[in-house]
Amino acid sequence: MRRMLILPAIAALLAVATPALAQKAGGTLRVNHRDNPPSASIHEEATISTVMPFMSVYNNLVMFDPAGKQDRPDRIVPDLATEWAWSNDGKDLTFKLRDGVRWHDGKPFTSADVKCTWDMLIGGEAKLRKNPRKSWWFNLKEVTVNGDREVTFHLGRPQPSVLTMLAGAFSPVYPCHVGAAQMRTKPVGTGPFKFVELKQNESIKLVKNPDYWKKGRPYLDAIEFRIIPNRATALLAFVANQFDLTFTAEIAAPALKDLKGQAPWAQCEMLPTNTQANLLVNRDKPPFDNPQVRKAMVLAIDRSAFIDIIGQGSNRQGGAMLPPPEGLWGMPADFLATVAGYGADHEKQREEGRKIMAGLGYSADKPLRIKVSTRNIGSYRDQAVILIDHLKQVYIQGELEPLDTSVWYNRLLKKDYSVGMNVQGIGIDDPDVVFYETYSCGSERNYTNYCSPEVQKLFDEQSQTTDIEARRKLVWEIDKKLQEDGARPVIQHDQAATCWRPEVKGVALAVNSIYNHWRFEDVWLDR
Repeated sequence: MRRMLILPAIAALLAVATPALAQKAGGTLRVNHRDNPPSASIHEEATISTVMPFMSVYNNLVMFDPAGKQDRPDRIVPDLATEWAWSNDGKDLTFKLRDGVRWHDGKPFTSADVKCTWDMLIGGEAKLRKNPRKSWWFNLKEVTVNGDREVTFHLGRPQPSVLTMLAGAFSPVYPCHVGAAQMRTKPVGTGPFKFVELKQNESIKLVKNPDYWKKGRPYLDAIEFRIIPNRATALLAFVANQFDLTFTAEIAAPALKDLKGQAPWAQCEMLPTNTQANLLVNRDKPPFDNPQVRKAMVLAIDRSAFIDIIGQGSNRQGGAMLPPPEGLWGMPADFLATVAGYGADHEKQREEGRKIMAGLGYSADKPLRIKVSTRNIGSYRDQAVILIDHLKQVYIQGELEPLDTSVWYNRLLKKDYSVGMNVQGIGIDDPDVVFYETYSCGSERNYTNYCSPEVQKLFDEQSQTTDIEARRKLVWEIDKKLQEDGARPVIQHDQAATCWRPEVKGVALAVNSIYNHWRFEDVWLDR
């Protein structure tokens, strides 16, 4: 077995080199929340609405460096694991675990909890109601323990990205002794904050874990999230000092300009979110089982209009992976220009789309009438309205169908929709996460039921490629194929802002994910 990576020593050296801040302990951080989280169970949900308030309840085995501006596989640091090593054949990953850690109910954390968590995720006896990332762990054959402080992940084949997947907020360790049902409503973790209550349509409350294994953390006494779905009302409340922190990446370019005019003191970061708008078409429902209809819909889309309207020019075109330089794997501009459907002559594309629909018997007087379903959140609705306007150009008449968060995700999982406007957050900037979760045959989150055995083989090929540049070029080719197949057409990649009051310190955002930096253990209030 390869030598264990002793990262705590490196972290200690970095700490010595960094000037100490005079952090203050105490206070309650007040945060706006945009809607009701479907539950508190991160493993059963697929939304930042769950991750942002509840990541601080849990810990992972490892995590992305919380001070890093870009989540990368070479910037992973210890969490519940203190060190780790790959076997020589790249198929076994062994972790040494931290001693003295306790769950919020006082029971000790052991290797059994790690095994229970991933046994559950790969379909063991303990069942989750929903398992949206089961596809992440397709290559995990079993997890074994060696005493209370060592655990090994056994893979079917080499897959370097497994460590990266373990570092994201969607991979917390759950307790063996607490059932999945309780984790949805009263979660128990090892994290810096303990769950107090969730009141639907009102608030979420967390309090400091006084027995947190990381001494001196957290600084805050409590965090309170108040649910205000209306974006304008939420921003006015922030300006009026009712909140210290806005919901992450919820402020688009036009709203940010207005906010800065009213609150020039606000500390804001406008960043790529690794959140993409994509068109969902249910391939199993007529007439969308006809690839010509799907092609006409894609030809109707003017991506530049979305970018100009939604992001005032700040958003960007791209494929399934976040564009560079923030994205590690996205197609560069010159390569993206070779992808069919990304051309600048939108009227020519729409004329082709009209010819297709006319050949199928549709016209301006006899359009195809559809419902365009979307989540009842402003960032979704805005883009759905633009999509409906574009579809008119190819004789498709859409009616907006906004759905509450829980209904939206249930509809998608059951494939109970025809056409949807989706805003999909990418939890981790890695091709294995995006390809297997979103496009793999049979994946729970493959909402369009796209399935190509040829492309599936390419997924596996890139997953095993250890040469970064060779893998990157293969990923570009796969991404191009997915876009040209209309698997789940990506319309734009969003940029948005998160803002906080000047007295809030220690907020550290990343440029390639909105998900992985909400542990809150380093946040403090200078008041």
